[in-house]
Amino acid sequence: MSHTVHESHRRLLPEIVAVIPAAGIGSRMQSEFPKQYLAIGGKTLLEHAVHALLRSPQIHKVIIAISPHDQWFATLPLADDPRIQTVIGGSQRAESVMAGLQQAGEAQWVLVHDAARPCLHHDDLNRLLALAQDSDIGGILAAPVRDTMKRGEPGVEAIACTVDRENLWHALTPQFFPRALLTSCLQRALDEGANVTDEASALEYCGFHPVLVAGRADNIKVTRPEDLALAAFYLTQLDQII
Repeated sequence: MSHTVHESHRRLLPEIVAVIPAAGIGSRMQSEFPKQYLAIGGKTLLEHAVHALLRSPQIHKVIIAISPHDQWFATLPLADDPRIQTVIGGSQRAESVMAGLQQAGEAQWVLVHDAARPCLHHDDLNRLLALAQDSDIGGILAAPVRDTMKRGEPGVEAIACTVDRENLWHALTPQFFPRALLTSCLQRALDEGANVTDEASALEYCGFHPVLVAGRADNIKVTRPEDLALAAFYLTQLDQII
């Protein structure tokens, strides 16, 4: 009986497609190739990010937006995985995400994840995906700010003031929204020249208030050379947990 109920529940789960914008060049990494293709433990950051998503049975397809000049993706085992599709991304993150959304078909919900964020834990992913059952807007993984925050003087390396960290959060990924809603908000933001730094900011621009889902602080994005060693350490710990 319990098996029947479980199967019935799985059939009711919405169709979810993941989009990974991976068309950037990662100039801050001081590397000869884009940071998503740097390796930890024999797998690229992109592969770690994709595999973290595909651990969920709810995610049946991952669309990766790559640069038109990408020379590396075709060499990865991901290129032969039937669950993976690629599209040509743009010069900006929002353009790459939009290209992925256009390839997502009629999926009800879309999950957007950073290509250089390899340490996603399955518990965080499951909590985020649960929004599909009780939210019409969706939300993001985020971590409360713990450090003292300073605002700098414009154009000067000096402190202007200390910023109250109460109710401040670090935005993480994945970010998870109904496909039609995200597409509409992102298109409007692009058309009107809004500053779109992540998918949630497009919804905010259109007056929506995405949910904050508390996530693990070790879900880091590799942006600087020193981040690579830290991500490698976190992945070692995750392998003991997952």
